[in-house]
Amino acid sequence: MKLYSYFRSSASYRVRIALNLKNLPYEYLPVHMLRDGGEQFKPEYRKLNHDAVVPTLVDDGTVLTQSIAIVEYLEEKHPEPALLPSTATDRAYVRSIALQLACEIHPLNNLRVLKYLKRTVGVNDEVKDAWYRHWISSGFAALEEYLIADGRAGKLCFGDTPTLADICLVPQVFNATRFNVDMSPYPTIRRICDYANTLDAFARAEPGVQPDAE
Repeated sequence: MKLYSYFRSSASYRVRIALNLKNLPYEYLPVHMLRDGGEQFKPEYRKLNHDAVVPTLVDDGTVLTQSIAIVEYLEEKHPEPALLPSTATDRAYVRSIALQLACEIHPLNNLRVLKYLKRTVGVNDEVKDAWYRHWISSGFAALEEYLIADGRAGKLCFGDTPTLADICLVPQVFNATRFNVDMSPYPTIRRICDYANTLDAFARAEPGVQPDAE
């Protein structure tokens, strides 16, 4: 397998964690999203990924895009260890957390949005960073309440076993910390993320240890 990835990309981070959890070897192919105007826009890469984003996974000639779809593909093709629980109710719970992070929080704060805010809307860095922190804080506040009220969280979002929910949570917390979001109001989220990062699969996926880390 080949993974086209950018070390700071939250979506790429998710797929790296999933590949590590399933003990699947892969070739890391960096796509720098800032250098030369963004290597993701080069024609050779856009032939693989028409959206000009990362990650892209190539598995035996099959080209896969969108991190959640890629993780679900890996789950179906390599079902052990499982990244989704055994019952429909618990799978829905895990997916609800994953999708809140991947579809509600992350899209408002990804690189394309931040660049548009600065270059087209014309906001300064202070306003851009305030935008980022607002949407992270709003989303984390809701997720913190959900994790506490539901009661299925243990060391991780669902008991003590890594799932798709943790795969999406850890990269978002990494970015929140990078943008100086105050995490003190979210002790459950912090506790889960701290524990996840002690696990080898998560540690090996961390942006700072990737081949293209700066």
